Amino acid sequence: MNEQSLANAPSYEDNGPHADGRSPATEPPYPTDLPPAPSPSPTSAARRRWARLCRAAEHHGPVLALYGALKLIGFCVFMYLLDSSGDFRKKDPRFGGGAHAWDVLATWDGWWYQQIAAHGYHPALVPVPGAGGLITIEGNSAAFFPLYPALMRLVSSCTGLGLFGAGLLVSVVASFVAALAIHAVTARIGGRRAGLAAAGLWAVWPGSGMEWSAYSESLYVALAAWACYAVMRHHWITAGILTCATGLTRPTATALIAALAVAALLAVHRQRREVRRWGDAPGPDGKRRRVEFLRPLIAVAIAPLGLFGYLGWVGYRMDDYSGYFKLQEGAWAHTFDYGKHTLDVFTSLPVGHFDYLFAYPYEDLIGVGTVLLALIVLPLLLRLRPPAVLVVHTFLTIALVLGSQQIFGNISRYLLPAFPLFIPCAVAMRRLSTPVLCTVLGIAALASGSYAGYALFELGVP
Repeated sequence: MNEQSLANAPSYEDNGPHADGRSPATEPPYPTDLPPAPSPSPTSAARRRWARLCRAAEHHGPVLALYGALKLIGFCVFMYLLDSSGDFRKKDPRFGGGAHAWDVLATWDGWWYQQIAAHGYHPALVPVPGAGGLITIEGNSAAFFPLYPALMRLVSSCTGLGLFGAGLLVSVVASFVAALAIHAVTARIGGRRAGLAAAGLWAVWPGSGMEWSAYSESLYVALAAWACYAVMRHHWITAGILTCATGLTRPTATALIAALAVAALLAVHRQRREVRRWGDAPGPDGKRRRVEFLRPLIAVAIAPLGLFGYLGWVGYRMDDYSGYFKLQEGAWAHTFDYGKHTLDVFTSLPVGHFDYLFAYPYEDLIGVGTVLLALIVLPLLLRLRPPAVLVVHTFLTIALVLGSQQIFGNISRYLLPAFPLFIPCAVAMRRLSTPVLCTVLGIAALASGSYAGYALFELGVP
């Protein structure tokens, strides 16, 4: 080794241990007395929260504003028509009457929901003495599902509002949640502008007068629409829980349960086919392909628990596991007749005959128009090739409604859960400029006070 190499060699003369036990050879080559990294200040965290809030307002604000404005227009027209006619003052407060126009919003089914919220359930099949017609059993609160009155009571306890006010608050809030969900579902198919138009259609569609009343339609549509959106995003557990909640809201949940099951099975089949074709090779996202069957199947298992659980509980309390259906048929003449009653209405109305069951001419004409509109829009929906969950849910909802014996005029509200029917109309309306779109929907909102509100509550039986 030459002298130059020895001169450049490191020196180990001071490698003895320091007082604290460390060796100089192990000392870090940087200062150790630097201050710790500063933690995020409360100001920066607040700014981030404010930025997120601004983005959310920018995204959801137009939807909520459009829906709220249109609904308020229709609601004001509805209240004006009620007050100007004054017929509600002559009716029983339980059956479409009251001291004020807004009292009408909590009559009929709304009265039953208030009774459940106040006193709970007492399921029973009590025969009407000497009855020999359609109505053979006394009406009982067990015919009405529990989630809406439970929320009504919860909100009343938390806010101090009466049950009427609490029920309206639940319905109004749920209607805005439903508008956001309908926008989200439609936007995934036709873009954000189509989603905005769909939210506007939700405010003016036939039957939309029920959205701001003490009825469960708004709550059901909010849950069902978000459940469909969760399926479209493959959030299976969320979809299963939401579908379970719809089963505690309305019996129409049968259609959504079947739709979720079909979508889940198709998703599992599609994944298995991809695995068979590509093996275990990583996909475009870098993850290895595997059949994700557990979450969809868990969703399918969760979905019917609400509906079956409530029907089973009612049957247990009545000592008759078909008790719910006997109550619907005997107390409300509501049964599945495979479309016989619907056919009777469609063959009577065109010739001006009103001798069919539960005839309310003006309300029934709106119901016929709603059915024809649904049948026209349905092929247009299929042309867009929407996800299976939307197709199955829409078809089964329409089939359940048209296949049942009931007050036909109520079809306009019974078809509200078939919200995918809004999608093809909204996709066509997205081409309109904003002023034209608002004008069209605004005119429909003015008219909706009559055809979607007054006709249901005053000229028929909601």
